[in-house]
Amino acid sequence: MRPRIIQAAAEGADTLPAAAAPVTAGTAAGLAGAPLRAVPRSPPPAALAASELWAGVYLPGLDAADKLAQLGGRAQRFTPRVSLAPPDGLLLEVKGSLQLFGGIAGLREELTNECRRLHARPVLAFAPTPLAALTAARAGRALVISDAAQLTGQLAPLPLSALRWPEETLARLARTGVRTIGAVLRLPRAGFARRFGPAQLATLDALTGRASDVRAAFHVRERFRRRCELDCELADHDRLLATLAPLFAALGDFLTARQCGVTELECLLVHRHPPATRCVLTLAAPCADGQRIAALFGERLNTLQLRAAVRACELRADALTPHLPGSRCLWQPGEHGGNTAEVTDGLIERLRARLGAEAVQGLTLREGHRPEGAWAMTTPPPAGRRRTTPAAAVDAVCDTSACEPGLRRPLWILPAPQPLTARGGLPCWRGPLRLMSEPERIETGWWDGEDIARDYYTAIDTHGVRVWVFRERAAPHGWFLHGVFG
Repeated sequence: MRPRIIQAAAEGADTLPAAAAPVTAGTAAGLAGAPLRAVPRSPPPAALAASELWAGVYLPGLDAADKLAQLGGRAQRFTPRVSLAPPDGLLLEVKGSLQLFGGIAGLREELTNECRRLHARPVLAFAPTPLAALTAARAGRALVISDAAQLTGQLAPLPLSALRWPEETLARLARTGVRTIGAVLRLPRAGFARRFGPAQLATLDALTGRASDVRAAFHVRERFRRRCELDCELADHDRLLATLAPLFAALGDFLTARQCGVTELECLLVHRHPPATRCVLTLAAPCADGQRIAALFGERLNTLQLRAAVRACELRADALTPHLPGSRCLWQPGEHGGNTAEVTDGLIERLRARLGAEAVQGLTLREGHRPEGAWAMTTPPPAGRRRTTPAAAVDAVCDTSACEPGLRRPLWILPAPQPLTARGGLPCWRGPLRLMSEPERIETGWWDGEDIARDYYTAIDTHGVRVWVFRERAAPHGWFLHGVFG
């Protein structure tokens, strides 16, 4: 029976028999008629490393991060598994791409040509683990290690500086005579971890394939660009919009497939002689509906004065935003708590398309005790930000019953206080004002040269309008109107 069990284990290289105890005479009878049960065995990390081949690209003297990202995008024509190793490294898993590019020699030549197009002189190395390939390239050795059994031996002569460890760690190892990777691999693991930390030991395990080295995949930033050459020159806005309809439909399909939206869209209208006309559409919230974008763009296009007839159109969307369409509410906006965000966004977008992006502004709160500096003009926030605005921020500006009467703020604050006349020591605005509150003193700004010292009052005029006025504490103690309550 024992030879039979050994033979079964030898035939299934990835399985082991379930019975690990020695076979005795009592169990032999049961094993004779019973089929062997096998459990899967996980391959060791070295076997996993042998199934991959990584190309490490070292770019000495690379001075721009955008060049590394640009090279990463070009490298994706060789393999989809591309990873950046800033500031001067690039990694590619090329095991399945060797036959497509004529083996390692052909792939090395293609990668070198791609790097030289960006005016970089690369050093390439190939190894079963990504860190080994990158370390060999940074050491200036164009190694080709296709067998995992030769990995440690090939890496042993390389200097430790290629691992990019801290200078203090390299200096301490150099004082003990350890200057190469082979020398550090011969040190006792437990003692090395105690003296130099587990991070360096984990680096050695990833280098030799004892532990997995998972690299973040690099993805090129997606953008939409589509150009349409016209059969004849057009100057009519409606015909131009009809010509652009297929481009907007393609944009909607492109965004829906990626669950993304756009908040800014650009269209270039190319003429024969004058420079191209640039038409920019800004949205209040991310949108992926091609028909809605086309309708808003039509509003924006009607406000443009074309320099000449248009002979080509190019639609661009460079910044994509993750976007999931929200569910529609059962109730209409404004009733039973129905959501009004979509209606508000549609109104903002139409106004900005017709009047321009600078014609529609929003309000934001600012920290400070000076009332005229407590708010500022800004672009309208997206719907999500409007829904998450804390109620306390609104109460700080609006008149609410939760505030004490003397600390209420009017909804309408003048950009600059308006001086008032005084009669009998009391302010006048469309007649004499009647003070309704105790004074609220505000003194601030002495540190920036715009200090104020005021006593604020809530007052009512002869028509029953409630206003916010103050009296300067410094001579000549003038009265000013600063706000009107709703």
